Amino acid sequence: MDRMKVVILCGGKGTRSYPFTEYLPKVMMPINGTPIIVHLMRIYASQGFTDFVLAAGHHQEMLRDYFEGRFTEWNITIVDTGEASDTGERIRRCAPHVGETFFATYGDGLGDVDLHRLLNFHRNSGGIATLTTVPLRSQYGSVHFGEDGRVDRFQEKPIIRDYWINAGYFVFERQAFDHWKGQNLETDVLPRIARTGGLFSYVHDGFWKSMDTSKDQQELEAIYRAGNAPWVFKPTQSITKTATAGVA
Repeated sequence: MDRMKVVILCGGKGTRSYPFTEYLPKVMMPINGTPIIVHLMRIYASQGFTDFVLAAGHHQEMLRDYFEGRFTEWNITIVDTGEASDTGERIRRCAPHVGETFFATYGDGLGDVDLHRLLNFHRNSGGIATLTTVPLRSQYGSVHFGEDGRVDRFQEKPIIRDYWINAGYFVFERQAFDHWKGQNLETDVLPRIARTGGLFSYVHDGFWKSMDTSKDQQELEAIYRAGNAPWVFKPTQSITKTATAGVA
C-alpha cells in the first residue's frame, strides 16, 4: 500500500459560509453531526491512505482540539500555514511534510473518486501534477420548450457536460515545487505548471459536490440521511476498483 501524504486545505476563512465560519473553520461544518473534513478523510482512509497533513490557518485551534486523541488509526499532522495565506501558499508550506508524490485537496468537496485509478493515471501521464475535473452542474434549473414556445419539461440543476471544472483531488510530484510561484493555487500555481506541459486532468464522471454555503450543507445532509451517500466508499468497492485500475 502506498504511504502517501494527503494534504487538505482547511485554513481559509470561508466567507460564503458566514456566520458559521466566524467561530469555527469551514471544514468543521457538519453533515449529520460529523465535520465535513472527517467525511473527506474517510474517503481517503477507506482506500488505504491514512497519512494526513492539515493545512490549517483560520481558527486552527479548533482543529487541534477536535483531532487531539481522535482517529488514532490515522496519522494526522496539523501545520500552521498562516492566517491569511492563499491556497497555493498553504500547500507550499506543507512541503516539508510530504514525500516525492502526494495527494492534495480542498477541505469542502466530497466525491466518490477512485483514488487508486487517479494515482495510476497520474503516474502513467508522466506529469508533475494532476487535477480531478468534473462536469459543471448548473446552479439553476433549466426550462425546455419547443419552437412554438410550449414548455415541455423542467430540469433541476442539469449537468453541463461541455464544461469541466476543477474539483480538487490533486496528485503532485515534489518536482512541482520547482515551478511553485504565486500565492493562489488556481490562478498562479496551476497555470504556471500547465505552461510547462506538466499538468494533466483526470476526468471523474461520478458524484462530486462542494459545501460552499449553508444551502449546500443542507443538500449534503439530505443526501446522507437518505441512506446512500455516494462519497462513502465501501472497502469491497475500493478493492474491486483497485484491481481493475490499470484497465482503462
